[in-house]
Amino acid sequence: MRYVCRICGYVYDEAVEKVPFRELPEDWKCPLCGAAKSDFKAADAGPEPVGASAPARRQADLEKLSAGQLAALCSNLARGCEKQYRPEQAALFGELADYFTAVTPPVNDASVEALYQMLEQDAADYAGIRATADENGDRGAARICVWGEKVTRMLSSLVGRYLREGEAMLADTDIWLCTACGFVYVGDAPPEMCPVCKVPSWKFEKIEGRVTA
Repeated sequence: MRYVCRICGYVYDEAVEKVPFRELPEDWKCPLCGAAKSDFKAADAGPEPVGASAPARRQADLEKLSAGQLAALCSNLARGCEKQYRPEQAALFGELADYFTAVTPPVNDASVEALYQMLEQDAADYAGIRATADENGDRGAARICVWGEKVTRMLSSLVGRYLREGEAMLADTDIWLCTACGFVYVGDAPPEMCPVCKVPSWKFEKIEGRVTA
């Protein structure tokens, strides 16, 4: 039996490893990207079910974005313009991101648990987004989904791990961010190659300024 990491595509082959996947310890992690054991699925499990129906997705599309969502959207668009060597557009989107960030109300019920649930929902929603992209022949949106889903699943995996291990997870280690796709890696050094978008390690930035308890 083979099991595939849903984040980076690493394949755990029981015939090669000589250890059944189910017998691996629960804290076992993907040797390539560090994802949790729960982020693997059987290679012959088939596609994951689409989360929302088409009418529900269309209704969601009509909902207004919050100031915080607009801030994140404009920030991502600014970075996208930077990568396309469009400094003027990047600056304009940056100004919009700053404005929406300033008017975003504080979140009073923020918690790690709530963040984990939102990431899990986001990861599940990608199935519906991919289906819509395929229905409309939008290859660009489909490609975006590939990176977006993997990065979201990795974030969910890391937050889930933090809920289980607490601050011990971050002791004596560093956090690295891929500047190309947003993949997050916890370790003493970044991976030689991003498991998601395949850029080299020098494209990773070390996240500084973490506050520890």
